[in-house]
Amino acid sequence: MHRWLNTLACALGLFCTPLAAQAGGGMILLGSTIGPIDAGIVAALEQAYEKESGVRVRHVGAGTGAALDIARQGSVDLVLVHARSLEEKFVAEGFGLGREPLMYNDFVIVGPPADPAGIKGARSALDALRSLAAKAAPFVSRGDHSGTHVAEQELWAKAGLQPAGPWYRVFDRGAEGNLATLLYTEALQAYTLIDRASYLGARDRIKLAVLVEGDEVLLNHISLILVNPAKCPRVDLKAATAFLDWLTAVDKGQKLIAEFGKAEYGQALFIPESRAWMAKKR
Repeated sequence: MHRWLNTLACALGLFCTPLAAQAGGGMILLGSTIGPIDAGIVAALEQAYEKESGVRVRHVGAGTGAALDIARQGSVDLVLVHARSLEEKFVAEGFGLGREPLMYNDFVIVGPPADPAGIKGARSALDALRSLAAKAAPFVSRGDHSGTHVAEQELWAKAGLQPAGPWYRVFDRGAEGNLATLLYTEALQAYTLIDRASYLGARDRIKLAVLVEGDEVLLNHISLILVNPAKCPRVDLKAATAFLDWLTAVDKGQKLIAEFGKAEYGQALFIPESRAWMAKKR
């Protein structure tokens, strides 16, 4: 089976052919968290790199936990993910060659425009979560071990809470991604945590409003990790490294990231954060 088809099958939870049975790749394979795919920036970066280098890049979308599991099977060459605790575990296990900062955006807490829980404008996201819990306001969790779900769980923990009860709804189709989660939240007239790019991309299909934003604890950092060929021999490390270098270069991928979304939304959807970009800013 072609490695790309195997990667897709792994993402869908269908089956995974052992690496020895897979045909040669012929392209760079990226495992990416779903939010940046839905926002369109993953395709934009892939197309720009292919146009410049002639090298094809294809991605498979999955929540961060699932994307890292796909990488553990050797089915992708690098991953784009956003859950630091899971990323560090992946690297510590020897499957990743280190975390490389790429970009960030932020999470927001959204809910019904009428805001029955009264959290609108709260400066502290943790206080807003405490208020939602105290009032048993319906809250939707993706519940799928994605980067968004991990971030949400970490915020509840920082707020000193372990949410449970009928008001706390774990979306049983959370693995379908942020759009599905937002549509479900809208149907319930509930609250949820979502990244801003996903919210902006869905705003023509929902009436949910951004109620809490701007708190530093809501920053959503997105990293790249090269898969270690010592663990996964079929990884094309040379090609993946060239793509990573292009993505993190100030005048290449970082420049595209800095401009992405401005024409359509009036603001960039992501902020560049590679080491080279940050060094340039100093």
